Amino acid sequence: MKRTGITISLITLCLLALGTQLSYTTQIVEEEEKDTIDDWEYVFETEERETFFAQKGRTNTLAAAVPKMQVMAESMRMSAAPSPVADSLGFSVGGAKDADNFFQNLEQGYLPRYSSLTYEGLFYDYTFDTGQQETCENLFCPSYARGVSRDLFSGETDYYLSVGLNSGLTEESFQRKKLNLVVVLDISGSMSSPFNSYYYDTNGKKNYQREEQPKSKMEIANQAIVNMLAHLHTTDRFSMVLFDDQGYRAKPLRKVGLTDMEAISGHILDLQPRGGTNMGAGLRKGIEQFSSIDSSLKNPNIYENRIIFLTDAMPNRGELSKGGLFSMVKDAAKSNIFTSFIGIGVDFNPDLVEYITKTRGANYYAVHSNEDFRKRLDEEFDFMVTPLVFNLELKLSSNDYEIVGVFGSPEADLATGQMLKINTLFPSSTEEEEVRGGVVLVKLKKTGHSNGPIHLNVSYDDRSGQTHSSSNTVQFNPNTLHWDNKGIQKAVLLSEYVSLLKNWLIDSRKGCNDTVVKPFPCFPYYRKGLINPDSRPERIEMKTWEQRSCPLEVSDGYQKLFSIFSTHFATEMSILNDSTLGKEMEVLDHLKGKTNGKKMDDWRVQ
Repeated sequence: MKRTGITISLITLCLLALGTQLSYTTQIVEEEEKDTIDDWEYVFETEERETFFAQKGRTNTLAAAVPKMQVMAESMRMSAAPSPVADSLGFSVGGAKDADNFFQNLEQGYLPRYSSLTYEGLFYDYTFDTGQQETCENLFCPSYARGVSRDLFSGETDYYLSVGLNSGLTEESFQRKKLNLVVVLDISGSMSSPFNSYYYDTNGKKNYQREEQPKSKMEIANQAIVNMLAHLHTTDRFSMVLFDDQGYRAKPLRKVGLTDMEAISGHILDLQPRGGTNMGAGLRKGIEQFSSIDSSLKNPNIYENRIIFLTDAMPNRGELSKGGLFSMVKDAAKSNIFTSFIGIGVDFNPDLVEYITKTRGANYYAVHSNEDFRKRLDEEFDFMVTPLVFNLELKLSSNDYEIVGVFGSPEADLATGQMLKINTLFPSSTEEEEVRGGVVLVKLKKTGHSNGPIHLNVSYDDRSGQTHSSSNTVQFNPNTLHWDNKGIQKAVLLSEYVSLLKNWLIDSRKGCNDTVVKPFPCFPYYRKGLINPDSRPERIEMKTWEQRSCPLEVSDGYQKLFSIFSTHFATEMSILNDSTLGKEMEVLDHLKGKTNGKKMDDWRVQ
């Protein structure tokens, strides 16, 4: 009995201790939920701070900061307001999520860079009928639509197949996981220039009257980050890294619920540009932040791990090669740490970023104003940070057809005669049963004399690493021009539009930053028809990432081409009954009326 009494006493003590511990734990949780800290670490040098605030016409006092932070908090509340949701979701590919850098350069009178316009970036501006006939009950359900048309320039028959990116997910069932987010921000000197001009045109010294001074890229970036913070939950973790000539940890990776986010937002809005541009140092420091938390807190089944990298992509220090930066992004992706790039300003150099974001789980956007950011990311933040499908492969088996072009995927160059590869699919919204950016277009070449069926096999991995597969069969009637639906017809029209403009950019940019002597224009439109610009060997890239602007010029020959194509575009637009295509029509009208003041006629269509 004595031993029993001792046992009972021990149990009682344990229960009392447990109760005390539970009470203590509850108290700690409550205290953690109540008490938040400002854990910002980056501080300007005193002299730099005084100069900064003097230039802004502000005083470095808390009283001066309060109105700004109140406005910021109100902005965050407005951004976080719920919006109407659709019933279902589809998918879009990784890589570019817009073509804004291309359009902004045109608007400002500059010649855009070749990689500023991508097929997948423009596709994401539009919704598509994916050709889905049956209800999707899986994570990913590809569907197929056929198109047979005549090339506008050669008159030859073209064969197209669209791959619809459908999903069994709905907006009600979709919920992103907890997020470990590291924001890496470029604070180099080039970020001081206005977002609508080229820093290296004047080495950042362009003079403006004070009342007409446009916002700098730094100001746009700072506000974009503050807007983005509104989408973080209290259980998410957030860190911030800055870089100029080197990388700095500005804020450690810490739970949002334990952080004074209003104070952090104030610090972000106060950041100013300085020094050179070492993107590698910034990216390396950003990746390091994930080592501060236990591996169990990075489990991809529970957490999203993402770096959001904001820059104008003009590095002049450190690791400048594509391979070096690409390797860092690729190696991080192997550890389920994925990267999003946000390009800031009209002189954002997309060449480097377009190359890097071909890797697993990566994507990028271009931002030129706070409105751009809200339009692009506010309602889609959860989609941007949640890759769901990886290593998608489409294998085509046919004796009569082979793949000759892929449009709408950043990995188009990975396509072979019988295979298409896509590294990543992200969830995408639907509007009236059409998926935003929801197709990849495959152009086929008829190689056989018969018209046998085309066997299609798709395999992909989900985020847990499990592989799934499906198969289907399609067959063309080569003697009939037709479209299975308006989705593939729209995709072909937009792909032709992009191909035409990218060929123009190749020819127009010769001699501007790329080569010393401007060669005679290589006009690509012969009797073979509209050439895939990615296949042109004369496409030359810059030797340096620091770029000056190129004047917007359109030769006589391309003006004629744009005129011909705009007539075709207007006809197709009317058939599709899609008024949203009007902005592309405006671009064509603008370009066909643009003159370079020269009399050379490079028209070569026979």
